[in-house]
Amino acid sequence: MPKVKMPRSSPSMDMTPMVDLAFLLVTFFILTASFKNPEPVQVLTPSSTAEKLMPENAVLITIAKDGRVFYTVSGFEVRKKVLKRMAANPKYKMSFTEAQINEFGKMSSIGVSMQNLGKFIDTDPGSRERFPSKGIPMDSLNNQLRDWIQYGWIEGATKYKELKDEADAAGRELQAEPLRFAIKADANTNYIVVKEVIKTFTDLKIYRFNLLTNCEKGPTE
Repeated sequence: MPKVKMPRSSPSMDMTPMVDLAFLLVTFFILTASFKNPEPVQVLTPSSTAEKLMPENAVLITIAKDGRVFYTVSGFEVRKKVLKRMAANPKYKMSFTEAQINEFGKMSSIGVSMQNLGKFIDTDPGSRERFPSKGIPMDSLNNQLRDWIQYGWIEGATKYKELKDEADAAGRELQAEPLRFAIKADANTNYIVVKEVIKTFTDLKIYRFNLLTNCEKGPTE
């Protein structure tokens, strides 16, 4: 008796739910992503064979090719507190709204004087690259850079201590690293400007800092 052949059918899979899920995830990431603010100046650093990376928790001084000096410190809350300290300094007699302080906390490097900082903060983020940033003053009679570094040091170190105390209390290892200092200078920057920035650090008794460079492959043995 001949065998009865069962009809064969190709298996099918409905991909509609998977496609819907993919679009939902893409939409979620687009709506919740926070875009990094553009750097106010592009710096071509000199190359070296050093393998140390940029510190994650740092006061960073950037020096442009034309000698302009820019400043930033790591951490949203730290930046807000540093700005409040600068505004409270009797030397500047400045005030900022809460909205301006929050916006400053989200910003990257700044390269303007305290007198122009309010206008810089109020400038649309997409237009800040075109703002006439002349660099942070650091001459002997008006060394605003010194105050920025000092207050960044205070607030950055305070934040690290708070995190360390929380970690110790919870009995876990602290993942964050202590506050460090770094200088990122263009390869064609006049050395005199770099020397003045270093002097600002040493005047504050800060003798250890990183000089950031482009990493290149060392010689082959």
